[in-house]
Amino acid sequence: MSILGTVADLITMILATAGLAGVFGLMAVESFGLPPVPSEVILPFTGFLIASGTFPLVGAVLAALLGGLVGSYAGYAVGRWWRHRITGLGIGRLRLEPRHLERMDRFFARRGEVTVGVARLLPVVRSYISYPAGTAEMNPVRFGVYTLLGSIPFTLGLIYAGMVLRSDWTLVSSYFSVLDYPLIAIVAIVVVFIILQVAGVLAPGWPPRRASKAPTASSADPAAPSPPPSG
Repeated sequence: MSILGTVADLITMILATAGLAGVFGLMAVESFGLPPVPSEVILPFTGFLIASGTFPLVGAVLAALLGGLVGSYAGYAVGRWWRHRITGLGIGRLRLEPRHLERMDRFFARRGEVTVGVARLLPVVRSYISYPAGTAEMNPVRFGVYTLLGSIPFTLGLIYAGMVLRSDWTLVSSYFSVLDYPLIAIVAIVVVFIILQVAGVLAPGWPPRRASKAPTASSADPAAPSPPPSG
């Protein structure tokens, strides 16, 4: 059996035995970003258990949302805690400097709410957006509000799919597994893009463009007179 198949069996066993506490705990772990605990397995199977009368609808939805919120705040806290501890890490041009954190702060000040809300709708990405949001010291109340706003449709959609599909709930995770590969590729491209910006290979901003080299002392002012020869 594959690793993912084993994890899916473990998740279904926890949900079947631990009840709503299992929903809460698993969604907290998933939102904290500890792999491999996919919401694409947790939520559809929760929907199946709701349809079969094992879980109450309102209680299961609240447990999933609250667990996800707790896990998200845990990731946010870790990101906030390591903000001043990661400065100076890295080698050479990849060393993190205060200016890089300032750039992240400006981004989350302008687009943090939309970034968090949209990220909560995307598998894989939704589990890790809390860390940069915490590192950028995004307002914690606004972080929680937009986390919920993005999580509600995602959570309700997967639970409803499990309720409709019932014993065929595994179809949801199989469809989402097809999306995982392009999402992982997109995340990898974004990470490389950020690394190249940090290294100074690319200039900040979009679209990507090579960073201009700082002028040297000899080329800074070509019209400047040369020093007189020594006598």
